[in-house]
Amino acid sequence: MHKVVSADGTAIAYETRGAGPAVVLVGGALMTGAESAELAGLLAERFTVITYDRRGRGDSGDTAPYEPAREFEDLEALIQGPAGGSAALFGMSSGAVLALEATARIGDAVTRLALYEPPFVTDGSRPPLPADYVAHLTELIGREAYGDAVEYFMTVAVGVPAEFVAGMRQAPFWASMEAVAHTLSYDGRVMGDTMSGRPLPVDRWASVTVPVLVGSGDQGAPHILTGARELAEAGDNFTLRVFPGEEHAIAPQVLAPVLADFFGAPAV
Repeated sequence: MHKVVSADGTAIAYETRGAGPAVVLVGGALMTGAESAELAGLLAERFTVITYDRRGRGDSGDTAPYEPAREFEDLEALIQGPAGGSAALFGMSSGAVLALEATARIGDAVTRLALYEPPFVTDGSRPPLPADYVAHLTELIGREAYGDAVEYFMTVAVGVPAEFVAGMRQAPFWASMEAVAHTLSYDGRVMGDTMSGRPLPVDRWASVTVPVLVGSGDQGAPHILTGARELAEAGDNFTLRVFPGEEHAIAPQVLAPVLADFFGAPAV
């Protein structure tokens, strides 16, 4: 595990695999870099793949107060450091929104951008997030009710039925989610008002001029595909790719060849 220092002095832990053009993988809520290892391994046949722990997670540091801009700076530090000055980005779930927002700010250092299922809520097919969603998460985290914070995220943001979450709390993997639960409000801040049930503020990303691939499965929550379709209409440089039979947890073996083709490395 290596570390790069972000603009505010926070150490961001990362790993690299493979050789070729640089690709940075950006995880979603509750994810650490380790959870992208399988996808990274597949892409490493043709790319230098950088996985990292977002701030506050795994081996990365954290510096208060949190602002989404700090995470944009983290990505910029990774691109200017281990990536060698430019990189393609792939973002998953809320990590897709982070990658999109970062690209709008750091510009030409991003060569191409691929996003899978940004969890936008732009219609009435499911309830929007409550106006106090981030505030309530922050309150739970402030009193170290990490399990309750994960449950709140799962039921209110993801839409998992409460009875299923009750069973999840007894599973071995629950502890790993509690360990990064304090960053759930970070993802809420990154998402902003894009889960409000209103149309996307596509003008916000007008500065994104690189090719953008917006991916979604066709077997998941309907609002996810609706949001992907809406984002893909943001500009001529945005392209929609629907993955038949896939849900939010897409198989790396399905995703990797599409990303490799989009990122454009020559086959070996």
